[in-house]
Amino acid sequence: MVKDKGKSKYTEAGVDIDAGNKFVQMIKPIVSKTFKSGVITEIGGFAGLFSLNTQNIKNPVLVSSTDGVGTKLKIAFMLDKHDTVGIDLVAMCVNDIMVQGAVPLFFLDYLAMGKLNIEKAKDIVTGIAVGCQEAECSLIGGETAEMAGFYAEGEYDLAGFVVGLADNEELLDGSEIAVGHHLIGIGSSGLHSNGYSLVRKIIFEQLQLTVRDHVAEFGRTVGEELLEPTRIYSRAIRNLRRDFKIYGISHITGGGFIDNIPRILPKRCKAVITKNSWPRHPIFSFLQKAGQISDYEMLRTFNNGLGLIIVVGEKDTSEILLRLKAMGESACLIGCIEARDDNEEAIIFVE
Repeated sequence: MVKDKGKSKYTEAGVDIDAGNKFVQMIKPIVSKTFKSGVITEIGGFAGLFSLNTQNIKNPVLVSSTDGVGTKLKIAFMLDKHDTVGIDLVAMCVNDIMVQGAVPLFFLDYLAMGKLNIEKAKDIVTGIAVGCQEAECSLIGGETAEMAGFYAEGEYDLAGFVVGLADNEELLDGSEIAVGHHLIGIGSSGLHSNGYSLVRKIIFEQLQLTVRDHVAEFGRTVGEELLEPTRIYSRAIRNLRRDFKIYGISHITGGGFIDNIPRILPKRCKAVITKNSWPRHPIFSFLQKAGQISDYEMLRTFNNGLGLIIVVGEKDTSEILLRLKAMGESACLIGCIEARDDNEEAIIFVE
């Protein structure tokens, strides 16, 4: 056995191995609450293990995604509040595989800090665990990197990775979308995790507001509005797919309506969306007015109040809207699918 020969040179250089080990032990009970059938390992090993049960799936396909929280993290730094950005992290990953028709199985996270702050890191992982429980997936591993001299004091970065499972026959790729189908928008919780570089420029540089300032339009402080977690839609979509045919789903993230809706449309189809057919959170009107942002740029930068847009059959529209309302979701009929000519855009807006 090698005996301790004094203070660690690595610790003096800024990396505390003992703190890292203590952190792993601290988060074990938090993470274990996310475990579901299939998890066959504990946090702290070299890898996370998950047993696949594909007996009832004819042609199983693994579906994966990775994402981060972006500069929304800057708001967490300003407020020194770190227990919600983990929800954003899970949401941005899980929503992306869910729109492909997958059920999330397990999640991994990457957390990097200049110097490990155990309490702050615990808050972050607590948020990730909350997001995983909401998405019904297991947090089975991750990496906490202490990178001395790399990040500004008090700052960190986050990345997430999710793996889900789908039957190849039930994947959603938009190929079955056809003329006459309806578009239903499902409400967002606010900005979600996109456009924050522009948001920060308008609010903090242009308007000279602080995260503590109360804004009448929001009915709360700037910080509370901007840290509102991204909505996770996997339970709602799984519920709908049990009883209804869903032809396609678009996750409205970076690129907004303009870039995301066309991603699911067949070449000969276009989305015709009725302007102002859904309620918009006050934050969007506030930003548009203060930043003098055009309608087009708003639609290409933000979700404008809709986190998901689903494509459904006309005969199912009314029942789907009722089901979503019963599940606590805000949903509206916002448009339809029409035939597209060669010289037409994939998405148009009408009064």
